[in-house]
Amino acid sequence: METTIPILMISAMFVTLAVVVIGIIAFGVNGNFYRRNANMLMRLRILFQAIALVFFAALMFMVTN
Repeated sequence: METTIPILMISAMFVTLAVVVIGIIAFGVNGNFYRRNANMLMRLRILFQAIALVFFAALMFMVTN
């Protein structure tokens, strides 16, 4: 359990980074993909950031106790 939460947190951070990079590239190209999926990409980014924060809070809770 002590190694699972940091791994999940780092995974969520990398997935968030991937969604941000996909969004930036799609915005730069400004094609049909961006017009169809801009809102979904923003929602995914927020979701994965929230998941990473939950894992971070769990990790901090485990460290302090």
